[in-house]
Amino acid sequence: MRLVVVIVLLAVVCLCDGVKFGQLCNGNPTNSRRTSDRWGQGHYGARRGNRVHKGLDIKCSDGSAVYAPFDVTLNGRAIPYGDPNKAAIDNGISLTGEGLCFKLFYVSPDRTSGSVRKGQRIGTMLPMQSVYPGITSHVHVQMCDRSDPTRYF
Repeated sequence: MRLVVVIVLLAVVCLCDGVKFGQLCNGNPTNSRRTSDRWGQGHYGARRGNRVHKGLDIKCSDGSAVYAPFDVTLNGRAIPYGDPNKAAIDNGISLTGEGLCFKLFYVSPDRTSGSVRKGQRIGTMLPMQSVYPGITSHVHVQMCDRSDPTRYF
């Protein structure tokens, strides 16, 4: 029984090793990352005051179309803040695909359930500038287990 569990776990690990996110945002075909701006940095592990950034920020202009990075299943809304002061950007979506579970924040989803093919539109980038003037607008990619998504880009 243990051998079967080990083999299954290895198969899952191997499935994810070669996964790379396709284009997430219109206007950013290479998934360029947010680097440094007046609000901080967008890499996984960046300091956010007393906490650590648990995602990776991919540049995306306010109002741009957001796409499925590969064939995915939409698993409902993902709310990053739950803060009325940030209501303009307090939306996102939870997805699974290619053996991964992840969330995209600051996106208004076109729908929240069903399946979507790679490259199909899944939503619209929300107006980050209205909440964080001068920030590099971006989609925040966060793995469901909060591990580092960098290797998938």
